[in-house]
Amino acid sequence: MAASLKPEEIESFRRLLGSLDDRLRGNVDRMTEEALRGENSTNLSNVPLHMADVGTENYDQEFTLGLIENEQETLKQIGEAMGRIRDGSYGRCVECEQPIAKARLEALPYTRYCIECARKLETRE
Repeated sequence: MAASLKPEEIESFRRLLGSLDDRLRGNVDRMTEEALRGENSTNLSNVPLHMADVGTENYDQEFTLGLIENEQETLKQIGEAMGRIRDGSYGRCVECEQPIAKARLEALPYTRYCIECARKLETRE
């Protein structure tokens, strides 16, 4: 059973989450710019584009949009974790309300679930 977090540990996780949030927002902004740039690119030469080039460009853009979507979901989870820090429930599983192991929080600081509940939820899906 995990012990409750000390105030200095919670502060450490708050800083970690803030840093992760900043980094991911930068990544999302950069990827969004790249996706939009690819969308607005034009063939300035009068040479027709090869179908394989068009397919590759479309794949790259779809891949980037998928990454953006994943990172936006992570940003949402980070925001929710910051909310749990503010309301005093950070470090407790939202499913069973038991403490989440510190090692799990260190690996995934925005997690909502203890390992047992996370496993149960995975098997349901």
